[in-house]
Amino acid sequence: MINARKWFNDFAHLFFPHHCAGCGSDLVEAHQHICHQCYTSLPETYFAPHHNNPIEKIFYGRVPVSEAMAAYYFSKQSVLQQLIHTLKYRNNQEVGLQLGRWMGGLLKSSGRFTNIDALIPLPLFPEKEKRRGYNQATVLCNGIAEVINIPVVNDFVLRKRYTDTQTKKGRIERWKNVDGSFVVNDSAIVKPEYVLLVDDVITTGATLEACGTAIVESGAKLSIAVLAWASDE
Repeated sequence: MINARKWFNDFAHLFFPHHCAGCGSDLVEAHQHICHQCYTSLPETYFAPHHNNPIEKIFYGRVPVSEAMAAYYFSKQSVLQQLIHTLKYRNNQEVGLQLGRWMGGLLKSSGRFTNIDALIPLPLFPEKEKRRGYNQATVLCNGIAEVINIPVVNDFVLRKRYTDTQTKKGRIERWKNVDGSFVVNDSAIVKPEYVLLVDDVITTGATLEACGTAIVESGAKLSIAVLAWASDE
């Protein structure tokens, strides 16, 4: 039976090839969207198990964060950039789920990030999320949740105004652009006591700081996990 299933999969792959979202290779399992070579090429930071890592230092003196980590280093023209682009702009949510599962594995094995009771995706402005059809941070959260079995709560924090892209702004401009953009939803059914705020990429941390500040001011404890760190230095 197993051999018959393998034969069928190989036959189907011949006529309907399944390509890796990172490199385009068709040497990828039917149930996977990222090939083994691309997975092993991802530049892991190894931040998750360590206190005082560079992501935690970003928030020193800015917002109280219990634990923070980035799974991978981000660089332009890299496999990781291609995967993130595929997730955000090509509607490939399966890629995001897989990346989230890998994040979840790092969080689980770190020995930290314990007693969290909700995963909070960094909110998009509602009109932007409607245009895209989904929030990429929510997709990552869904993948993480499969591994660490913590619920995803989408309505605890709201993005109350539209903000321009942060990409070409300096550190101070980034903060001014997002200051006051987030508010905790008083009518949310679930009001977690300790949240893990999740996003795809961190540079200066201004957006996560603005959102995290609203969370902390509500009385909740805050930790942060991001897929990738794009150092601005």
